[in-house]
Amino acid sequence: MSFPRNVGQAPICYNYKNTGRPSTYEDKKMVFWSHYSDVENSPLYPFGYGKSYTDFNYGKITLDENEISVTGEIKASVDVTNTGKYDGEEVVQLYIRDLIGSTTRPVRELKGFEKTTLKIGETKTITFSINPEALQFYTANGKWEVEPGNFDLWAGGDSNAALKTSFTVVG
Repeated sequence: MSFPRNVGQAPICYNYKNTGRPSTYEDKKMVFWSHYSDVENSPLYPFGYGKSYTDFNYGKITLDENEISVTGEIKASVDVTNTGKYDGEEVVQLYIRDLIGSTTRPVRELKGFEKTTLKIGETKTITFSINPEALQFYTANGKWEVEPGNFDLWAGGDSNAALKTSFTVVG
């Protein structure tokens, strides 16, 4: 769950529908009046955040394909390195956004996660499969289906993950 900075932010969630107002995931230079002039308009602890006694570094996301069919599958891989002073566990999370859909789509959706244990200095490659089941939603046609279009993909330790890439689904 996400933890708000102030009670006036409740409820706060990572997978809200796009309202047109700036979010914590978009350009931080945009001005938005949130009635809290002394704090950010972001959660104190974002969804998926976990305390650890060590630090992790994420490498670049690599995709085995940049374009797939509506029935296709794509694999996304990311290297995770324990850069801290202790062995530790990290939950690597994968988020997707369908940029344009027949119905309003959330700004981010959790589509995969994997808990991994890393020793000091160790690097592991985590791979996620993104298949039609992960991309489908209840469309304006009244059925579960994958719609062609552009998708953004993030990987990281919580819903504020900044590591991003894109892919396209074709009909």
